[in-house]
Amino acid sequence: MLSAADNDLLTRTGIDTPMGQFFRQFWQPIALSEELMQKDGSPLCVKIMGEEFIAFRNTQGELGLVDSKCPHRGANLFYGRNEECGIRCVFHGWKFDIDGMPMELPNVPTGAQYHETIRLRSFPVAEFGGIIWGYIGATKSEAKNLAPPPMLEMGLLPESHRYVTKKLQECNWAQSIEGALDTSHFSFLHMPAPTVPSNQNADAPADEKRLKWIREDTLPQFSIIEHEAGFVVGGSRMADEGKRYWRAAQFALPSHSTTPSTLPGETYFGYTWVPINDESCWIYTYAWNPERPLTEEEVSKFKGGHGVIAEVDEHYIPIRNRSNNYLIDREMQKHINYTGVRGVAEQDAMIQDSQGRIADRTTEHLCASDIAIVQFRRKVMEGARAVTQGVKPLSALKPSTYTLRSGSYIADEGVEFEQVMLARFGTRSGLVVAKK
Repeated sequence: MLSAADNDLLTRTGIDTPMGQFFRQFWQPIALSEELMQKDGSPLCVKIMGEEFIAFRNTQGELGLVDSKCPHRGANLFYGRNEECGIRCVFHGWKFDIDGMPMELPNVPTGAQYHETIRLRSFPVAEFGGIIWGYIGATKSEAKNLAPPPMLEMGLLPESHRYVTKKLQECNWAQSIEGALDTSHFSFLHMPAPTVPSNQNADAPADEKRLKWIREDTLPQFSIIEHEAGFVVGGSRMADEGKRYWRAAQFALPSHSTTPSTLPGETYFGYTWVPINDESCWIYTYAWNPERPLTEEEVSKFKGGHGVIAEVDEHYIPIRNRSNNYLIDREMQKHINYTGVRGVAEQDAMIQDSQGRIADRTTEHLCASDIAIVQFRRKVMEGARAVTQGVKPLSALKPSTYTLRSGSYIADEGVEFEQVMLARFGTRSGLVVAKK
């Protein structure tokens, strides 16, 4: 268990907190590309780690990320006009470009000092993998030699090979990512009801044989391999004919993860958590296949919710959520699935949200299967403490270390995790090595 002080260190990401300063050393997703497709389109409100910004795409198609408040009287620029390569406050017409430079100050006399001194804070922004990324650790003018956003594999592939979306999660970012790294829970949370003899689950990205092994072996054996961006955790269960079924999941700083079910040739899944505030977060979720384009049938399935991808409305709010008790059906719970809630992502959200808006880790009792959770907390808390001492995370400077894969493999009894990773991915860490 954690002390109350350490729980605060882990969960709080405001600008004046160690974890908040740590997160601000990294690029963060601020929107999906599809939310800002139109030139001179509607500005988008961006709230991240308790701070509010405005994102917009100007007349030339360039992206801007600026403070939400006009420096004149503090009016919100969300209500502004995105026109002729700038965002104009509708209060008194002050207008700024994507770099925060004043373009027009209509009620300020020509030659007045404001024309030279007034600036709207503007932040670095980039587009990669169907996601718009922002860096709020420094303004554009302050950011020097800034590395690109993390090179997630899905962003290196043609658009036809990936599907990217997001969903709202109504709890603290840390307990949600802990739920993803805790792969042992699949033996219960995502299984059929105990009375159902079949091991099929149409919502899970795994076949009946794999689900049978997960269901029958509730005590996987875990191993961890650290790498430059974070670590990969592998859990092995008993399989048929004396084999072991391995499931490996990635964690990359500060809040990226990939799922453990993918076999060679299948589609990979991953997600990135972005704190909105300390009690809610966005989860950017993505599926990608490096070997082929996704089919229309797959994309249709993702839009309706599949695996870690939730079914969401036009505002990316899950259809089954905290406000409606995830549409839990007690008859379904008795006779069909273990939870009475449809969807793997929704089942995860239900149990993570149920821990409270911010989980109280002072009362928990961890066990052997929680090794990835312990390692996750250690990595991010060490990083947060280091930033307060002026030590910046090296992984933020090495975007290529984020091109990671994870998934499943069947090996003989006694084969070590490192050999499993080498056999499955060609590298001990799961890092994808570019072909020459």
